[in-house]
Amino acid sequence: VPVVESGGGLVQPGGSLRLSCAASRLILDRYAIGWFRQSPGKEREGVSCISSSDGSTYYADSVKGRFTITRDNAKNTVYLQMNSLKPEDTAVYYCAAGRLGILEAWGYVYWGQGTQVSVSS
Repeated sequence: VPVVESGGGLVQPGGSLRLSCAASRLILDRYAIGWFRQSPGKEREGVSCISSSDGSTYYADSVKGRFTITRDNAKNTVYLQMNSLKPEDTAVYYCAAGRLGILEAWGYVYWGQGTQVSVSS
């Protein structure tokens, strides 16, 4: 499996979680890594991505200032730090790898199995 997510769970509003996306060095060197989320009845939404070339990062407006995407080359892992979580952040979060560093699902070719994030009191 090219990418594997972990780190989801249940958290109270205002809390934090860190998601991890493990991938091979080959994948991280050649592909942008994106985080997407999908809740029941809604389309898959791009949350954040980081480019493979220069580490440029992009965020959806809904998470700017609260989420941070980073890459640890030593651990072959991309992280999504999520702070100040809101109930509307509840969704299955997916990690994906693609040639284009954009927040559109069609730009990604390898997808993880997803991890559930639930924000509730």
